[in-house]
Amino acid sequence: MSEDIPTLYEWAGGSEALNRLTRTFYDKMAADPVVGPVFRQMSPDHPAHVAAFIGEVFGGPKTYSEKHGGHREMVMHHLGKHLTEEQRRRWINLLADAADEVGLPDDPEFRSAFMGYVEWGSRLAKMNSNLGETCDPETEPMPAWGWGVPGGPYKPPAGKS
Repeated sequence: MSEDIPTLYEWAGGSEALNRLTRTFYDKMAADPVVGPVFRQMSPDHPAHVAAFIGEVFGGPKTYSEKHGGHREMVMHHLGKHLTEEQRRRWINLLADAADEVGLPDDPEFRSAFMGYVEWGSRLAKMNSNLGETCDPETEPMPAWGWGVPGGPYKPPAGKS
């Protein structure tokens, strides 16, 4: 992509916005009867770790890979959780609600990319959660998400470039 086109990380508002998103999201999760039980034992640092992961996936700093083990480590956190489709869908809805609440950009291009990643990532997490403790995702590369099809056309939302 051209250097003048912002990454999804930049468009979202950087680490500050993603940290607001994950804090709000995990507050919603803790109170939710469907997904709350799965996440109640998370460390207080978990929202910041997830914000760093999303930030890296969206083209930001490689903080998660450098400090927390990269995609392999994220996959390992899901092993043996046995997530259900109902939990996956609730997770998506709560994250979309949190994105609205914290004011992430709501232009169709950003939200399409954001929700596309959320859909893909949540399906991968559900799949990995049911593989069991014997899975070793040693070769799992860190995902990289952008504005639609790699190499495809990009048109910034109206009024922005």
